[in-house]
Amino acid sequence: MDSFVVIALVLCALTAPGSGDKGTSKARSCSDIRQFYSGKGFPLDGVPQSEISGEHLRICPQGYTCCTSDMEDSLSTLSRREMEGLLKEAGRALQTSLAGQFKIFDGYFLEVLNRSEASLEELFTPAMGPLYSQQGHLFSDLYVELRHYYRGSNINLEEALHEFWARLLERLFKGFNSQYIIGDEYLECVSKQTETLKPFGDTPRDLKLKVTRTFVAARSFVQGLVVGGEVVRKVSQVQLSQECMRAIMKMTYCPHCRGMASARPCTNYCSNVMKGCLANQADLNTEWRNLADTMIQVAGRFEGATNVEAVILSLPFRIAEAMSNMVENIEAFNTKVFQACGNPREGGTSSTGLEDAKKRGKISVEENVGASTGRLETLVSDVSRRLRDMQPYWVQLPSTLCSDRVATGAGAEDKCWNGMTRARYLPEVMGDGLASQINNPEVEIDITKPDMTIRQQIMQLKIMTNRLKNALNGNDVDFQDTSDDASGSGSGTCVDDGCPRGTRLIVPSTDEPKRYAYPPENKMVVKGSGDLHLPCLALYPLSLVTLLLRR
Repeated sequence: MDSFVVIALVLCALTAPGSGDKGTSKARSCSDIRQFYSGKGFPLDGVPQSEISGEHLRICPQGYTCCTSDMEDSLSTLSRREMEGLLKEAGRALQTSLAGQFKIFDGYFLEVLNRSEASLEELFTPAMGPLYSQQGHLFSDLYVELRHYYRGSNINLEEALHEFWARLLERLFKGFNSQYIIGDEYLECVSKQTETLKPFGDTPRDLKLKVTRTFVAARSFVQGLVVGGEVVRKVSQVQLSQECMRAIMKMTYCPHCRGMASARPCTNYCSNVMKGCLANQADLNTEWRNLADTMIQVAGRFEGATNVEAVILSLPFRIAEAMSNMVENIEAFNTKVFQACGNPREGGTSSTGLEDAKKRGKISVEENVGASTGRLETLVSDVSRRLRDMQPYWVQLPSTLCSDRVATGAGAEDKCWNGMTRARYLPEVMGDGLASQINNPEVEIDITKPDMTIRQQIMQLKIMTNRLKNALNGNDVDFQDTSDDASGSGSGTCVDDGCPRGTRLIVPSTDEPKRYAYPPENKMVVKGSGDLHLPCLALYPLSLVTLLLRR
């Protein structure tokens, strides 16, 4: 027993702090955090003047600290506001790019359409004379229909073109045969002969193919730009989880509470925090890339057989060619129609427009189609480049947000903030997407509960991509407002606690239990050296009493 007491006294003497030891120094000043906290707009009431015990902290490491619980709450709210602002800013930048591409293409396409309509009037007035003035509204109606279709109206383009040629045939047939009284029943019989007699030659069939392909591609392309922008807007408004905001706070402002304001997050540490926070967003990657890829393919078609300028600007001349074909063959057409439908009853006007139309001659398409301006090639090249650039947006978002905040320079990885102190960050970096976060050491995530808003937007991307693929094949697609289409993705109205819960697979927290990649710091209150050595000081009188009793 005597030997035990002596050993205890020796150990206490060896471990007792000397007068110059750091343990006797006063707690560090909190002047830096006070200045920082005030600069963020918070009042200094209750802010410590010097370090206090951190056992009250719920997010930051519970060592010596300059932060109270209220300060931790305020800084946590601030970090949420700042991070959501950064996400919206990044989203706005992408939205602006998509909107810019929409504006450029939309302006170009409508300009070409307006030029086509203007050239039709310039061409037909001298070439067709009264025949054009009598049928002018038919042509203007056609361009109105084309514009409405391009803008997304629920119009069957093939039927609209068929209706145009049917109405034009009726008007021209009556104009060429104005000496007859031709009623609706007779005109119906005439229209039935169209497929066999082909009064306009092969132009209607040829134009239907080219115009449909061009307009289907153009409409689906601009719709893709719009849908892409809407997806970005809605996803950028998704609120971050509480677990994410704890991790953001710990990474951003806990260094200030620890008196390490200059310490910036380790690169891999920031990556894991952001990958955990944006896990659902990263799941957009596959369908987002598919959309961009398909849009690039559609844009490439604008330079091929469905060249926008070539098809739309040739439209007036192809119509004129069809009308000239009917003028040249009107006698043969009339003969066959009269044979099939009977001779119409005479009694109309004595004059006809046939002789005047014949005198004006045939208009050649090849002589009148203008040369390409070169704008289309530039537009397609630019939009394709921008679409390729935006493909990795969702998986690059974590590194984009980390780029301006992580530690850099020589030796940075050994002096950066790793969530606890200045030291190297040891855990490996997680993959992209929700399923890859099951072992994320920084953000607690239930990988069985994906965000419903984002799942809904993934479905919208799939729907839009399928429509674009149909457009590549020249298939007409019915565009409706898809912004609230919840097909296959739930109603989108389920909010956290109101959702039915399945089996929850929770990622283990790094706080309970704590698993340090480095020794945990002492979490005792800083009150000088006395409190740090109470066990040894208590042994002195105890040991002396024991020795006296032994005597």
